[in-house]
Amino acid sequence: MDDNDFLAARFEEHQTHLRAVAYRMLGSVAEADDAVQEAWLRLSRTDSEEIENLGGWLTTVVARVSLNALRSRKARREEALDVHVPEPIISSADGVDPEHEALLADSVGLALLVVLETLSPAERLAFVLHDTFGVPFEEIAPIVERSPGATRQLASRARRRVRGAPVPDADLTDQWEVVEAILAAARDGDFDALVAVLDPDIVVREDTGRGTLVEVRGAENVARRARAASQLGLVAWPALINGAAGWVSLLDGEVYAVAALTLRNGRITTMDILLDPGRLARLDLTAFESRR
Repeated sequence: MDDNDFLAARFEEHQTHLRAVAYRMLGSVAEADDAVQEAWLRLSRTDSEEIENLGGWLTTVVARVSLNALRSRKARREEALDVHVPEPIISSADGVDPEHEALLADSVGLALLVVLETLSPAERLAFVLHDTFGVPFEEIAPIVERSPGATRQLASRARRRVRGAPVPDADLTDQWEVVEAILAAARDGDFDALVAVLDPDIVVREDTGRGTLVEVRGAENVARRARAASQLGLVAWPALINGAAGWVSLLDGEVYAVAALTLRNGRITTMDILLDPGRLARLDLTAFESRR
């Protein structure tokens, strides 16, 4: 094994961890993979013998790359909405793809990622690195160019926001029952049955990809919108969205939307729907290819 092969093997030992860090930072598997690839390129141009802690060095590189990507994303949006529906990790209803299990550890539901989208890039980095991966504030501080105390405050502010994230019912069997109920009600155009599975204060976010995030609140408003959507001729397949029950909708054999749910006490409290065709095209939907 030559030096390059040895370095590649050492890098591979950390790759799963690095992807998990980048996905929590960026909310996109494709962008996370780009960040990890950039870390490899930087490592290959660096004298690795001078690196005392390879895992820590790589984590710092991925964090910096992700932080810059978030800052660029914020700058591009300017007056656009601060929040968008992140790109979900989709598996068949049979179970999570083993390749995705590490990315979904610690219950990285889509609703949590939506909350992370509301944080500033520095707050998000401080929270993800410290609260999720246990990186000391002294090591995070140089990345965000703040003192350790100020970095601690960044994480604290982020933590308060994250505490407000919806906490879903954990029982997947119960989740599937609600998914089946809402899909059947929408298919039949049954308004009362739709309202019955929705929390009275439900919030639905629809990301159309046109610089617009449509937000609908209240069970009756959501039920009316769902009943109208049932007239489009969509075919919905149950799917695991970031490890929780949801569905993938197809129109004329093409993916039309991905819906992620948060349930509390058997009712849907939030629904995040990705409708952006460009971003849908980047998702790994191999589990549904045979159904198109």
